[in-house]
Amino acid sequence: MRRRSAGSNSDVQSALEVVDHLVLATPDLEAGIDVVEALTGVRAAAGGSHPGMGTKNALLSLGPRAYLEIIGPDPAQDDYRHPRVFGVDSVDRPRLVTWAAKTTDVDRTAATLLPGDCHLGQPHPGSRRRPDGSLLAWRLTDPYVVVADGIVPFYIDWLDTPHPAADAPGDITLTSLVAGHPEANDLQRHFDALALTIPVVAAPSPILTATLRTAGGTVELH
Repeated sequence: MRRRSAGSNSDVQSALEVVDHLVLATPDLEAGIDVVEALTGVRAAAGGSHPGMGTKNALLSLGPRAYLEIIGPDPAQDDYRHPRVFGVDSVDRPRLVTWAAKTTDVDRTAATLLPGDCHLGQPHPGSRRRPDGSLLAWRLTDPYVVVADGIVPFYIDWLDTPHPAADAPGDITLTSLVAGHPEANDLQRHFDALALTIPVVAAPSPILTATLRTAGGTVELH
């Protein structure tokens, strides 16, 4: 993660309209929140625990219907022994590991055939309690199915639940998202199959680069 020189761009690319949220995995949630606050000037608000998954999260708004999810181990689930979602167990620092795209038909999206006979996995229900006790519920393609090292998104439908970005803190705007991968041509074919227009570039290792406009200037998150 690094800070760039101040500046702004008020034109949010149409390609970004599909972005529901970015996933920043961290080995320690509070430490991850601190890192993002130092970068953006905004402290993420507690989201909630994911029962039976060993994780909890905090959220930062990136616009009316997009947000940053900071996710790490949940100390209250210290008996959790299975691999945690999004590679939380393997990261050694806060890092963008994947992203979620919007859909209103999870089943249809999950049935999309990707190159190499890949699929996004069977849809699953999900839920968590917010700190105020209210329940958020959603359906999503299988988050344990990783395509192109997580650079291909999973898809989520918030059903009748209010979108989490609505009341998350942050006068921050996502202004670009670039997907990098050593097999850029293969990644592009996956994106084409899903009608995604997020830019794809060749990179030495899989990487997502999000550019954010903050009150203090433009920053990059990786």
